[in-house]
Amino acid sequence: MGAWGRGRVSDMGTPALIRRKCWSLLAVGLLAVAGCSDSSSPGDEPGPGTDGPGVTPGDGTDCLGAKFLDSLGKSKLLVGAQMEDATAAKAPFDVRYLYIAAGLFDSKDACNSCASGCTSGGTSCSNSGPGCGWWGCWQYDQEPPGAYVRDFIAATKAQGQLPFITYYEEFQASGYSEGRQQLAALNDAKFLERYLADWRFLLKQVGQEKVLLQIEPDMWAYLQFFPADGKAQSTAVAVKAANPTDCGGQENNAAGLGKCMIAMARKYAPNAKVGLHASAWATKTDVSANTDASFNVAGEANKVADFLLSVGAGDTDFVTVEASDRDAGWYQETQDKATWWDPENRKLPHFQQAFTWAKAVSARLNKPHLWWQLPLGNMSLPNRDKQWRDNRVDYFLTHPGEVAAAGGVGMLFGAGNYEQTTPESDGGNLLKRVKAYKDAGGQAACVKP
Repeated sequence: MGAWGRGRVSDMGTPALIRRKCWSLLAVGLLAVAGCSDSSSPGDEPGPGTDGPGVTPGDGTDCLGAKFLDSLGKSKLLVGAQMEDATAAKAPFDVRYLYIAAGLFDSKDACNSCASGCTSGGTSCSNSGPGCGWWGCWQYDQEPPGAYVRDFIAATKAQGQLPFITYYEEFQASGYSEGRQQLAALNDAKFLERYLADWRFLLKQVGQEKVLLQIEPDMWAYLQFFPADGKAQSTAVAVKAANPTDCGGQENNAAGLGKCMIAMARKYAPNAKVGLHASAWATKTDVSANTDASFNVAGEANKVADFLLSVGAGDTDFVTVEASDRDAGWYQETQDKATWWDPENRKLPHFQQAFTWAKAVSARLNKPHLWWQLPLGNMSLPNRDKQWRDNRVDYFLTHPGEVAAAGGVGMLFGAGNYEQTTPESDGGNLLKRVKAYKDAGGQAACVKP
């Protein structure tokens, strides 16, 4: 821990990054239903694919991706990462992202001071205490709460980059196990009151800034996965009692919660771009691991998109998608699972299948998609702690035309937990690939497949 608590303001490190794919968190009995099967023997290691930047000219037509990028002052596919200050300065990144994943303040509303009268989990948030569980006081306690986010935005803008914030609080703050149990907290009006007050507080720190906001990755997938009918209306959520001021007119279910959080973002952070997260396993079939060539990938994507529309995605600006929360080498060596994608696109699962799924999600939502938390491993690494093998960095940054053709607007790389490869431990591969991508001119949107 840093001197000011769990966060280190100086390098914008992120205190909690633990997220999991379906096979590592659901009960064994659900795994067969979810279709999280191995695609090949754990020892198989596909190569990185082609070596050049692979930039493809755009066709000059209007498209969702071009409109979205133009609204950000950009014309080429974004590339970014979760990284330290020094790394952010070493390559021409477009985006830098941060996780907000922590506990909540104990009071009904956000604390006005970190130095006195503010606790989280019964522990003082002053600098003299053992460390504050609430992200709003990961800072010098004489400053107004929220400096962690304000400083991140300022530092990112100073590098000429766009700030991207992932709000991943509900599981962390609920005190429940991940998955079905964490959803029970949503119908606890007292918990949800503090949770939505925290969301409001974050939005007020963003204020008028142009920031990309991702709301609760995984949570929407669980809300689709666990109800027998897969509907947002089937999960009770105490929306009206928790926030009558902002959300008194919303339904008391997951649909109302999603619409509430999106509406709050529009109200308190009007210049922010807002997105929900589409999970490839939300329908109980993990499309990212599919090995059946006859499987209806687009049809499965539509089910996820329809659920997201029911919770308000039609009023968002983009949707996030991901490849995996861990390096393939980590899964191979520690879990004896093969999660590789074939870079030759001959044997399933492969990259083209993933792009087909993401394209269908975008088309159904009428929103561009942004690849987020892409693993950082590469094939030159020794396959050990923080230096695992994977081929996503090399493939994505040498095939940006394929990303654009599917409706993608960017590629953001980051570790899913502290054991994974990072931009600081990958031997400089991400920096090299980003520089090559930029030197080649970047990738325009609107590429015809």
